[in-house]
Amino acid sequence: MSLYSFTPPEELYWELFDAVQMSGIFKDSKTFVDCIPKRPAKDILLDFYERANNNGFSLLEFVKANFNMPEDPKEIEMPKQISLEERLNLQWDLLRREPDPEIPDSSLLPLPNPYIVPGGRFREIYYWDSYFTMLGLKVSGRVELIESMVANFAHLINTVGHIPNGNRTYFLSRSQPPFFAKMVELLAEAKKDETILEKYIPEMLMEYLFWVEGDTDLHLPGKRYKRVVRLDEDAFLNRYFDDESTPRPESFHEDVTLSQGSKRYPDKIFRNLRAACESGWDFSSRWLYDPMDLKSIQTVAILPIDLNVLLSETERVLVYANRLAGNEKLAANLEKNRKNRLEGIERYFWNEDKGIYLDYHIKFKEEVDRPSLAMLFPLWAGIATADQAEKVMDYTEQHFLKLGGLVTSNFHSGQQWDAPNGWAPLQWIGFEAFWNYGRRDTALELAKRWTGLNEKVYERTGKMMEKYNVEDVSLEAGGGEYPVQDGFGWTNGVYLAMKEMMKT
Repeated sequence: MSLYSFTPPEELYWELFDAVQMSGIFKDSKTFVDCIPKRPAKDILLDFYERANNNGFSLLEFVKANFNMPEDPKEIEMPKQISLEERLNLQWDLLRREPDPEIPDSSLLPLPNPYIVPGGRFREIYYWDSYFTMLGLKVSGRVELIESMVANFAHLINTVGHIPNGNRTYFLSRSQPPFFAKMVELLAEAKKDETILEKYIPEMLMEYLFWVEGDTDLHLPGKRYKRVVRLDEDAFLNRYFDDESTPRPESFHEDVTLSQGSKRYPDKIFRNLRAACESGWDFSSRWLYDPMDLKSIQTVAILPIDLNVLLSETERVLVYANRLAGNEKLAANLEKNRKNRLEGIERYFWNEDKGIYLDYHIKFKEEVDRPSLAMLFPLWAGIATADQAEKVMDYTEQHFLKLGGLVTSNFHSGQQWDAPNGWAPLQWIGFEAFWNYGRRDTALELAKRWTGLNEKVYERTGKMMEKYNVEDVSLEAGGGEYPVQDGFGWTNGVYLAMKEMMKT
């Protein structure tokens, strides 16, 4: 892959980029950044400079003449009279993409192996989506696809130093929830081959170092660098971040519009919006000072419970893999890091009064009273005590279990990662949380409600959706910067994984 291919669209097209993204000629800001140029970007830009002020110049016609538009999803023939499970097993072929050719000046970072995309406007691989997709691929017996996707993520780590949000140049400044070590573990389980854990030690370690970069340089409590925050002598915990503080290219118009009229510096808004995208929860009241005002976004001021649990899992897998490989000294260092992180999770995220885990505010030095399904991650990872788990499960059943599954939060903020929406990955985290701590009847009831909602919406629309309204199952989900998407990789994966568990 050439270095030139790392240049994002806003740096390739400059004034043309700004003109297109602010003009409204495309309803979705992601359309232009996914377009494929028909000739070198510099030639297109020079032509734009020469023609833009001419009488009768049409920006839309200029773009159509110089770019190929993103392709609509392909269709495949499906047999009649088959179950939804059978249909989803076949539908992987609809979401499958073959190895990418390298196209000069395209925003797509080419991957060397086949992979699954989420569907709809999401035409590339996405990081945390892929773990939940893999759960379904395992059930479908598509282990070779899991293997090729893990290899693709390893390729990205070796090429750009981390796993970006997705394989696009405009995603390079951020990642997503770090599930790579869990993917490697899933692949090793699927193939019954622990040498896979050893094989990917270098890439798991490189990704881990991306997240903890700067931890050895923070000597005073309260100091922070990129994704790392030092809270006390032993506790280095993590936050979401983005290396850039400009409008997101794929949501340029939305970000610029949001920043107008704000009393805050635009770059602070932009970095916090980007950091929320790294969380995968874009957007949620979790990240907002005022839960009803997106301008008040403060993602980088918050230590998220789910991120720190995921990194404790990365540390656990790395310790195990390095012991397998005989790297005892490295394993011992990582084990110490994990021990300190687990103590930090207990100290800063557990709220005894409510009996739940909450995010922690770096500046206010207190927990953020915004309960969400992120509280279930410690149970999913098995790091909560039995007493803590009982309290969290009681709270979840009372406040979050709805007719169609688990609601993301109880704030009706208008953001898509809030009420009334439920999301497949969080249903799976909840399912495993209840399963791990002995409430298997509740886990199966959750699975029944969620898969039942999937089936009802499929009967009504013929589609598997990105998100669902779990409070009123007769209504579609809403919120967000774009219409509800269908496809849909992680929904298909979790549905198949839950149906498999319901048979046990």
